[in-house]
Parts: sequence; C-alpha cells; structure tokens
Amino acid sequence: MNRKKGSCWTAYRDPDTNRYFAEIIYTSREGREQYDYEITREIYDRLGSFRDDYENERLIRTGKRTYSFENTMYGTLGPERIVWDEDAYEAMQQSIRKNQGTKNRE
Repeated sequence: MNRKKGSCWTAYRDPDTNRYFAEIIYTSREGREQYDYEITREIYDRLGSFRDDYENERLIRTGKRTYSFENTMYGTLGPERIVWDEDAYEAMQQSIRKNQGTKNRE
C-alpha cells in the first residue's frame, strides 16, 4: 500500500525514492487550510493506528513542513501560500500523481 487516508489527512509512500509525505486539509464554511509534510517511515507506519484523527494529525505535524496554504475569512491579507521546502514539495506532488495513476488502474 502506498497511501493511507483519514478524514482530514492523507499520507503517501513513494516506493521509487523511499520518501514519505502527508497532507492535512481542513475545509469549512470559513475557508480552506492545507499543510504538507515530509514524514519518516516510522510516522507513516504508525498512521491509522490511533482511535481518532486528532492523534494521527498530531503525529504528522512532528514531520517537516513543506507547504502551507491558508484562505480563511479571518485572514487580513487574503490567501497565503508558502512553500517551505521546494524539493520536498515537488517530490510529494510527483508521489501523489503516481498514487493517483495506481489508483486509477485498480
């Protein structure tokens, strides 16, 4: 399995590069927030083993943040998008595309 999913998070494993990534996305009537992380294999292996998604999200947040996007009604400057680590962000996007291709073939 190269993907794990909760209600607000998704984690990916890239078998070609042996890298692990996770994203947390919140969507509500107030707006949208997205946070991407590069995580370790140990974090990836533990994801989904908790009773609630709050603990999974806490575990993901111990990884290295690579990207954030916030567009909420409380923001004064409008949407804010920050790429914290360009290499990891691009690697995660490639991993997501690979996983989507695998999902479509199943």
